[in-house]
Amino acid sequence: VQLVESGGDFVQPGGSLTLSCVASGLTIVNMHMGWFRQAPGKEREFVAAAPWIGGNTYYGDSVRGRFTISRDNAKNTVYLQMNSLKPEDTAVYYCNADMNGVNVPGDYWGQGTRVTVSE
Repeated sequence: VQLVESGGDFVQPGGSLTLSCVASGLTIVNMHMGWFRQAPGKEREFVAAAPWIGGNTYYGDSVRGRFTISRDNAKNTVYLQMNSLKPEDTAVYYCNADMNGVNVPGDYWGQGTRVTVSE
């Protein structure tokens, strides 16, 4: 099982980035998928979740209205569109598969992709 994130970069405040997470060794079609992040010196934080059924999406309070999670089951890929980025969004972003709840991670993690928001 492998989750590979990409798309992290250095961006100025107010900018946008799209992260991707490609899964292999598992099929995401019936898995809750999500994103978490961890900033330096801080605990891991829930960012967004896309359950496998129902079509609803869920977001952490700090990103709601700015970030959008989506999934393409045919490509076994999950995306995180990030707009209006702020310096406090700086973190390593991790993809998570087979979540156990809206903001409860499952066992499968990617290696992370770094996002830096700064002037």
